[in-house]
Amino acid sequence: MKTITTEIAALIAWMIATYETNSAADEYWFGFTLNHMVYVVKNIGFAGLAQYFKADRASSNRGGFAKIRIRAKVNELEALLPMATALCTEDELMALNKNVGRAFERLIYERFTTEEWVADSVPFFKAGDVRIDGKEVQLKYNGAELTNEKILTRYFG
Repeated sequence: MKTITTEIAALIAWMIATYETNSAADEYWFGFTLNHMVYVVKNIGFAGLAQYFKADRASSNRGGFAKIRIRAKVNELEALLPMATALCTEDELMALNKNVGRAFERLIYERFTTEEWVADSVPFFKAGDVRIDGKEVQLKYNGAELTNEKILTRYFG
């Protein structure tokens, strides 16, 4: 079992607070796959998303910096079903793009906007992933990285 030192706990707390404070998002939407179906929970909120945060570390050959991932367990995903909207099958999602995060973003664009999806790399503190009904929406798929120490230190450290 991994132990979390006070120093690492403080770093993770700083990372979460820095992300939340500087995020350009008005809403957070959470996507996930359960039983080969793809779902989205609209406007889960930062606090709703935060309950699935898991501290992680990049491999040493990738810098070894701390990162925060969003990882909900199966029973947690099942508990979200009453709030979730079914979007498509897992196969249909993966046909859009081999990168699940990009595929999910494209799917949301196609379902909830009239704009054409274009992959971009706009940072979380400048805009959401998509603009829906005048709101900046940050999209996160289960297993995605929320942020990492390297990015936050570069811009806010």
